[in-house]
Amino acid sequence: MVSRGLGLQIVVPSSSNTFQQSWIASGRILFLIAVSGLGAIGLVVLSALWAGTESDAAALDRQRQLVNARLREQVDQVAHVIGQFGNGYLTRVYPAARSTGGSSSLEAVLTAAAGSAISQTAMSAFGYDQAFVVDEKAQLLMLADAQTEKRYRWMKPLFLPLLQDARLGVRQGTVSERTPSSMESRLANATRSNRALANLMRLEGRPTIVGVVAINEADQGQQQPTRQFLIVVRFIDGAALDELSRQQGLNGARFARTADADENEVAFQIDATANGEPIGFIVWRPDLPGSRVIGRLMPALSIAALVIAILFSVLLVRLRSSLGELKKSELHARQLALHDVLTDLPNRALFAIRFDECLAETKNSAERSAVALLDLDRFKAVNDTFGHAAGDELIRMAAERIRSILRPGDTLARLGGDEFALLLRDIKDHDQVLPAICEAIVAELGKPFPLLRGEAVARVGGSIGVTVVPDAGRNADDIMRYADVALYEAKMGGRGQWRVYSPSMDGGRNARDILKNELREVLAKSMTSSGDGPRSDPAANRPDFGSLEVYYQTVHRAEGGYSASGAEALVRWRHSQRGLLTPASFIPVAEEGGLIDALGFWVLREACRAACKWPEDTFVAVNVSPAQLRRPNFAEEVFAVLQESGLPPSRLELELTESSLIEDNSDVYSVLKSLRSRGIQISLDDFGTGFSCLSHLMRFDIDRIKIDRSFVSLLGTKANGAAIIGAIVALSRNLGISTTAEGVETEYQRDFLAALGCTDLQGYFFSKPVPLRELDCFREPESTTRLLTIAPGAVA
Repeated sequence: MVSRGLGLQIVVPSSSNTFQQSWIASGRILFLIAVSGLGAIGLVVLSALWAGTESDAAALDRQRQLVNARLREQVDQVAHVIGQFGNGYLTRVYPAARSTGGSSSLEAVLTAAAGSAISQTAMSAFGYDQAFVVDEKAQLLMLADAQTEKRYRWMKPLFLPLLQDARLGVRQGTVSERTPSSMESRLANATRSNRALANLMRLEGRPTIVGVVAINEADQGQQQPTRQFLIVVRFIDGAALDELSRQQGLNGARFARTADADENEVAFQIDATANGEPIGFIVWRPDLPGSRVIGRLMPALSIAALVIAILFSVLLVRLRSSLGELKKSELHARQLALHDVLTDLPNRALFAIRFDECLAETKNSAERSAVALLDLDRFKAVNDTFGHAAGDELIRMAAERIRSILRPGDTLARLGGDEFALLLRDIKDHDQVLPAICEAIVAELGKPFPLLRGEAVARVGGSIGVTVVPDAGRNADDIMRYADVALYEAKMGGRGQWRVYSPSMDGGRNARDILKNELREVLAKSMTSSGDGPRSDPAANRPDFGSLEVYYQTVHRAEGGYSASGAEALVRWRHSQRGLLTPASFIPVAEEGGLIDALGFWVLREACRAACKWPEDTFVAVNVSPAQLRRPNFAEEVFAVLQESGLPPSRLELELTESSLIEDNSDVYSVLKSLRSRGIQISLDDFGTGFSCLSHLMRFDIDRIKIDRSFVSLLGTKANGAAIIGAIVALSRNLGISTTAEGVETEYQRDFLAALGCTDLQGYFFSKPVPLRELDCFREPESTTRLLTIAPGAVA
């Protein structure tokens, strides 16, 4: 099995060769059987398709023959009808008109009137689309309006070849050559026959049947008058095509000038009678019985093929089930032995194997590689705050983010907890590759992690220590130790950073443990000392690592001259060699060493002792970690400190982070309820930067909201800051909750926040964190004015 994103593969042991051979042999036999069955079904399907195709071709050819015969029949019918019409006119109308005599002008008028009557009779009685009476030169001999004359001028050149046809000039029989034998038999019985001619042609861009017949002729021995002809026009793309479609069963028949038939249509070409040139196409959807049969047969064949395939599949599964179980068991055992169950990443053992392989392959080559150790920052706080389910989810999400950045040949392994290891192969230009990868990983881990289906958001970050091979040697143990040293340097640099090992870091391997032990000594010394001075204790003979101090940053009322209403207690470590250390330098060490509870208890006790000497209308605020809240006896410890110091509970304010309340833990609720029952105030620190659930304000009876300094810094630069602060203040006012704005550094921010309605203000504009001995505002009433002049840039 190969983990995604990892370059090395796990080789199946030789003991599985027999299993592989059995698997292949049984698979070949079943494959041949399956191919035979499917081949038989394939032949049946191909035979059905061939038969259906042949049937469709025969049906289509028959439809085309029927259409051709029907068109010829319509042409012959036109010739027959106008021939009969001409015969009747010559027998009755023409002799009567000829016997009237008269002048030539009167004859011309009568001829035109008679022509119009003949034209109208042909159109109304026989349903022709157009009828004209003309002479031998195709000149109109009828009364016609301007539109008809204009239309005839366009048609005239096409009529001339018909009028000059020899079959209209002499009397050689009863019918034209194009008249079918059935027509000839009928016309042979006529007492007086006339010659008629009908052709297919393109007229006005449309397929048309044009018929011509002579309608006057002199008797034998008489002078031949000007010959007159009747020309009739019938378009076959309108009503005639609809009739043809109904008679022949042509679905959706239409006329097209080009063969633009769709995929499911056919086109029949219409040719002119005279010269065989294409006139257009009749397009229709053919009736294909073969396709219908195939359409009905294919579902049955498909079902049969599916049933056979299922039967073969069941047979394959049954025959190979035992082998499959054996294979799964083997792969699962290797997976458990060499991979992490939570993330499916290689574990410590597989990482060691790949690391040794890397060292062996690059022993005599110039290839450069790198090993990196990675820790998630503040992971313990996430576990304590959100629970182990959220911690596991965070580990999986972090692994996915890291894996998405690595190259295909890199290895990511989980060593345990929140510890990961990276093996980066073939980093030719490590000055560019390493920074790119490490910075990308740090950036990804610095982004928020949505946990518990979006109900919580965690911000952790990560620190990375890197060792380059062979710069740091080729011994695996030494390389891992150097990477651990670099990781410690990254954490000491403020976390969220990465460091490459250098010889100058050597000797600092145990710096973290040293700092942890020093803090333990300092904390033990502080816990055994009294408020007035140190007691005689054997620990006094131990090395001096400095002492813990509590600094205080005052909180000021937003009205009444901005007088001090209280102060926040902040711990500092005055190290004998390192100087003054801020919490960021030693709080992580305290968390790792399990010293955070003792440290928090000491700060609480010192703050309560100091606040007893302040005015009665002031308070002291102390930060409480999530781990302290989850201690079952935390409330009793707080009550014991208040009783020992004599500070009224109402003057103590415990500051919680929003993450402390994310996990709806009944124990936390009980602790807070017990604290508030004694009058202790509860405030929510850095409101708006974490998981801000408004229900917490009501459920846990929060007394104060502390607006984070990141919002205050936006005042005067972005409108968003004022809008957010205004919304928080309005919410707090409606709920009866006090508000303290942190990070006030300018007079503008002070005045603006006071105008918005904040009840208290805190920041360098009023005071930086100072030791208790420098906290003069509670002793001298005029000191408030002096504190306002402290430079905003003072560093805590």
